[in-house]
Amino acid sequence: MFTTKSLRPSLKTVLKASTVAGLAAVMLTSGLPASISQSLAEPVKVEAPSVPSFANVVDAVSPAVVSVRVQSRVKPVSEDGNGFTFDFNGRGFDDLPDDHPLKRFFKEFGPRGDDRADRGPNRRGPHGEGRLRPTAQGSGFFISEDGYLVTNNHVVSDGSAFTVILNDGTELDAKLVGKDSRTDLAVLKVDDKRKFTYVGWADDSKVRVGDWVVAVGNPFGLGGTVTSGIVSARGRDIGSGPYDDYLQVDAAVNRGNSGGPTFNLSGEVVGINTAIFSPRGGGNVGIAFAIPSTVAKDVVADLIKDGSVSRGWLGVQIQPVTKDIAESLGLSEASGALVVEPQAGSPGEKAGIKKGDVVTALNGDTVKDPRDLARKVAAIRPGTTVDLALWRDGKAETVKLEIGTLPKDDKEAAKGQDDQSEEAQPSSEQALADLGVTVVPSDDGKGVTIASVDEDSDAGDRGLKQGEKIVSVNNQEVKSADDILKVINTAKKDGRSKALFQIEADNGSRFVALPIDKG
Repeated sequence: MFTTKSLRPSLKTVLKASTVAGLAAVMLTSGLPASISQSLAEPVKVEAPSVPSFANVVDAVSPAVVSVRVQSRVKPVSEDGNGFTFDFNGRGFDDLPDDHPLKRFFKEFGPRGDDRADRGPNRRGPHGEGRLRPTAQGSGFFISEDGYLVTNNHVVSDGSAFTVILNDGTELDAKLVGKDSRTDLAVLKVDDKRKFTYVGWADDSKVRVGDWVVAVGNPFGLGGTVTSGIVSARGRDIGSGPYDDYLQVDAAVNRGNSGGPTFNLSGEVVGINTAIFSPRGGGNVGIAFAIPSTVAKDVVADLIKDGSVSRGWLGVQIQPVTKDIAESLGLSEASGALVVEPQAGSPGEKAGIKKGDVVTALNGDTVKDPRDLARKVAAIRPGTTVDLALWRDGKAETVKLEIGTLPKDDKEAAKGQDDQSEEAQPSSEQALADLGVTVVPSDDGKGVTIASVDEDSDAGDRGLKQGEKIVSVNNQEVKSADDILKVINTAKKDGRSKALFQIEADNGSRFVALPIDKG
């Protein structure tokens, strides 16, 4: 019997052969073993997305942005030189008896004669005015190479002396050219031989919500500070005046930023920072408001030219048109401005505008609400003749009117009424009872006086109060409950579900629409 051996090598043989081959592979020709290098992984590196940098904008505009320091004269309380402000029925310490304990105390411990050099009359302003004291600081920016700069009115309004600090720390005196409280804008002028770096205005009508913006200013007196964000909203009304039309931005804006510019990425001014929405602590919460550049540009031009701003004036008291009021007047939509009362001698009265009219358009441009009308009228040069579209007695009319000049000391012409107490008023005995009011003839024969109001009624819900007068219903004068009932019945026949009552109170007149289709 023959035995056949397997030709396959054993595992032990394979391992030995592998070991020898491995050692041979790492031998150099010299017979020495080669060095073995450690292999390391590459560090993590991610390609950054393309994000705009604000550095180029900041480099270009920073020299044009300044800090504004304001000083005011503090009226002296004491006319003697002792520096104390106590008042003993008009007498100073020197007038007290020599043995008076307070006189002995302050003579011993009070300021010496040579300490009073800076406290006497020689440190007061002209005509005995008080000394200059720092009272405010904010921001501003140059708009011309010859030194005109813009800031907020509320920064400089009470100032007597103004100092402008450039971004390199240079301090220069400035003078007030003009200010406008209605838009919170002011212009200062620095007289200096140098040519200043200045910035231009953007067309803010092209600014879109979501666009990048950069704010530069002087928060908390720290000096030039840059923050960035986006335009959060347009056309914001924050209740500061009849011309509110702010840009809202979320760039960090704090105290001291007032009057500073907000730029687009082209380095143009799109707005002027003027207000922030803030908790009591006064910090930034990402809600800031800027005056649009198109508004500022025109106002600033007027201030530089005349030192003041001339605005158009209509001379009527107006309020919003609510859905209820629109329905009571037969209007298809709740828009326009409802005339409460034309002011005596005003352009509106001269043109024949009546209470109860609704202004729907100005020169063919639709009027959205009272604030829109105020802005439109203010932008028209006084003396200009315009076409005013009205809704009167259920039909459209157009009147021609010459725009007047807004009196400087009077309230704004087309001022929207905040007390939009919603509609309310009477009918005849039972009809008025259904509305929730009872009336009696007025002592002066003008309208009827509200004797009582049911707090759970429509009249009560809409703010009618005892003692107020109802002077007209649907623009028709009334002197009794029967007069009111006749007007209401006519409105019902015309298919209207509400009637418009004119209410007169101590603080003025207003319109209120009440439901008349009950019962």
